[in-house]
This record gives sequence, C-alpha cells and structure tokens, in this order.
Amino acid sequence: MATVISPKKPVAVNPLKQSQPLGAALAFLGLKGTMPLLHGSQGCTAFAKVLLVRHFREAIPLSTTAMTEVSTILGGEENVEIAILTLLEKAKPEIIGLCTTGLTETRGDDMEGILRTVKQEHPELKDFPIIFVSTPDFKGALQDGYAATVESIIREIPVAGETQKNQVTLLVSSAFTPGDVEEIKEIVTAFGFDAIAVPDLSTSLDGHLSDGGYTATTTGGTTLTNLKRIGSSNFTLALGESMRVVAEILHQRFGTEYQVFPRLTGLKAVDEFLMKLSQLSSSPVPEKYCRQRRQLQDAMLDTHFYFGRKRVCLALEPDLLYSTSVFLQEMGAEIQAAITTTQSPLLDKIPVESVIIGDLEDLENLAIASDLLISNSNAKGVSEKLHIPLYRLGIPIFDRLGNGYFSTVGYRGSKEFLFNLGNLLLEQEENSHHSLGFDSP
Repeated sequence: MATVISPKKPVAVNPLKQSQPLGAALAFLGLKGTMPLLHGSQGCTAFAKVLLVRHFREAIPLSTTAMTEVSTILGGEENVEIAILTLLEKAKPEIIGLCTTGLTETRGDDMEGILRTVKQEHPELKDFPIIFVSTPDFKGALQDGYAATVESIIREIPVAGETQKNQVTLLVSSAFTPGDVEEIKEIVTAFGFDAIAVPDLSTSLDGHLSDGGYTATTTGGTTLTNLKRIGSSNFTLALGESMRVVAEILHQRFGTEYQVFPRLTGLKAVDEFLMKLSQLSSSPVPEKYCRQRRQLQDAMLDTHFYFGRKRVCLALEPDLLYSTSVFLQEMGAEIQAAITTTQSPLLDKIPVESVIIGDLEDLENLAIASDLLISNSNAKGVSEKLHIPLYRLGIPIFDRLGNGYFSTVGYRGSKEFLFNLGNLLLEQEENSHHSLGFDSP
C-alpha cells in the first residue's frame, strides 16, 4: 500500500498539473453543438485554447466572458449575460458549458444567482441548457475539473424514462483519449448494446473533417437527445475511478446499477470488462475478441524480456497513473517513482512505496538511474537532462502527431501500448550496448 505524500514546497517548480478549467473545457468538448464558456479574463481562455489546439491539432471552440480590471472589481454579472446572449446570436449552440476560473472564484461571484437573474430577464433562456460548473484553477487539477463537469452534466440534463434493456451509459474519465473511447464503444456495441458515452470525445476530437462545413461549436460528441436518454439506461459502466461519484448520482436519481472499472489496459482488466458485458448481454464474447486476446498474450511473451526489472518513473493524472503503473508491474517492470497532480482513492493502490503529489522537479530528483520516463511533453527537459527516454502520455503532448487516435485500451490497444513501450526499451538497450563498445562485427 503506497504512502501518499502531499507537497510542502511553497511553489511548483516545472509544474506537472493542468488546471480545472482546462479539464472542464475538455469534458464540454465531448458534447455535440456545445460552446464552452470560461468566466474569466481573455488570457485564461487563450491559454486553454492554445494548449488544446497544440495537443489535438484541431479547431477548438472556446469562449470567454472577457473580464477586465473594472468588471473584476465591480462584478461580472453583465459580462456573463452579454457573453451568453452573444453566443446564442452568433454561434447558435445547443448547449453552453459555463465554468469559472481562479479570477472569478477568488472574487466570489454568485454564479447560480447570476444565471437565475439572466434567465428571469430573458425568458427565451428558460429552457435552454446552460450547464454551470465551479472550477477554481488555484486548487485541484485537470481530472478534478473534468469529473466535476461530467457530474454537472448528469445533474442537469438526463430525464427519467422507461428502462431500455439494451442501453448502457459509459461514463468516461479524462484518462481516456478519443481513440480509447472509440475502441470502448466498438467493444460494447459488439455485445448488442446501444452505448451512450458521456462525454464522447471519439466523435468530436478524433480529427475528422466535417462534411457540413464550418461550425462555431463542437462538430461531434454526445447529443442533447442522448443526454436526455441516460435516465433510461439499464446499466452504467464507469470508466475510471473519478467517474464513481457520477455513477452514484445516476444510481440515486434513476436507480441505475453500475460498476466502476479503474482501468481497461492489460489482460486481466480487459478480461473483467468483457466478462461483465457478456453477463449483462447473456451472450458469449465474440470470437473477434478471443483472437485479440490471444494476440495480446503473444505480445506479452514477445516483450516481457525487455520489461523485466526495468525501472520506470511516471508523472500522470491519478486515473492514468494507476492504469499505467499496474499494467507495467504486471509486465515485470518496477515502479521507481510515481508523481501525480491531485488526490484520488487510487493513489494508495499504486504499486510503489510512495506517491508524491508534486511537479516535474520531483520527477527529476527521483528518476535518476531509471530506464524509462512516462509523462506528458513537458517532461522532455527532464528526459534530456537525465538522458532517459520519455514515452509521452497524458495532456499536453505537443511534439507528436495523432494524439486523438492513439489507444491503450482493450486487447488491441494494450498490445499496441506494449509494443510502443517495448520498442523504446529495446532501442535504449541497443544504444547502451553500443556506448559500452559491444557493437556487432
């Protein structure tokens, strides 16, 4: 059982974590026809927009209430009202996702009161879905903001209906890429289920070219119609520990049974997921996945020589940290250090002596003599300084292409993940032999 060590430094040095508003914006981008609206200064929104554009290399719809020095002091009620009305006129969204920033949270704007006043003064907004979430960026991290947003979506939108036996809800945490969500949906639908993923990044940030021309809002994602159908789902599959609270809300509101799957990477984890789907559908696992399972087993045999006793250091968000570290341990690697961004019930289950809620300086100090680093692109400097290879995972990744497509889930994604990591370790091993003068004749 790992010991969780909280930071004692007065400042973060080479920060690891991303802010809650960024996580909120990411979650809102998984809803179709949505415009995320950050209540804060233009700089707060510009930073988030640039980071998401660099990571996904896609057009990112993101708006701001454009708070100034004067409105920050006097109050942002008018800014919120003008922003909402302008978006409705210009962008014509189906949903507006409103989240706060450190600026307005510090001032203490009564956002729920502001929204009530705006709707009272503009009757046309009475039934328009404006989903509000509190996301101060001076505490928490991306995963917290993302989870809080999904919770607000579930509290605001779904309505009760007659239970549909073949309909399941997928609550997808921030640990999963658009490619992961697409793979998960393919697996679930193979068992005959109608799967509603919330949020669904696989149809909004998967890099597709829109066939309907330019639109100011998200071009894909979970539709408003499907959000309203969630109350009719027969079962909830919560993917990632951070989705547990959301699943519990659905259970309380609609009586929907649920199960949390902390990870979907690795043989054991995928086996459990498919067996649950088989149980729910009363049908056997399709032969397609039986074959993929055998391929993963063979990949594990091929690569385990390169993972055995290798020392790996990770710096990731909690859900992704747990999934990756447990998978590496199953392959025989040793977790030398684990750095994360925020608290989570999973941290004490990570296979390492201690988990540090810290920054990339902590990674640099703890990674000496390790064989592999796993973190986002901001760890590139640590990798170069220590001469240790870096496998890029998480957000942001700005020096690699295809971040919306990569998948590490299911038998197929686990296999590809194994080979990508194995090739990196193999290359390092060959370089080490060359540097010692063991070149082949």
